Amino acid sequence: MDDWNPFEPPPERPGLARIVADSGVELKPGDRVRLRPLGRADVFDIALNGMAATVVSIEQDLENRIHVAVTVDDDPGSDLGMQGKPGHRFFFGIDEVEPDLMPATETSIATKTMPPLSHDLGDRPC
Repeated sequence: MDDWNPFEPPPERPGLARIVADSGVELKPGDRVRLRPLGRADVFDIALNGMAATVVSIEQDLENRIHVAVTVDDDPGSDLGMQGKPGHRFFFGIDEVEPDLMPATETSIATKTMPPLSHDLGDRPC
């Protein structure tokens, strides 16, 4: 690599259109997956385990490793992840995601854990 210049931006590397996992399942951008991190490298690996996510892109790094970029479905800022903004897009290995065959729902963690608010005070004094 005699012509390498550290001050030049790296060449544009397009994302992969799809990838086939060892299990034979094909993944492509837009597919829903369930996150199953293997490394336990940080708190996100624990917090995101089992979460539903959407594949944004499939990337190959300079060492030819495949990474699946996802946005978490329950993240209120997931639209920022779709735009490539930091903090709302997460990268996992192909063996750390599994296809989610369940249909998408409109409920989120917040609506599942919070009881409905009741504005009826009945006969209680204010």
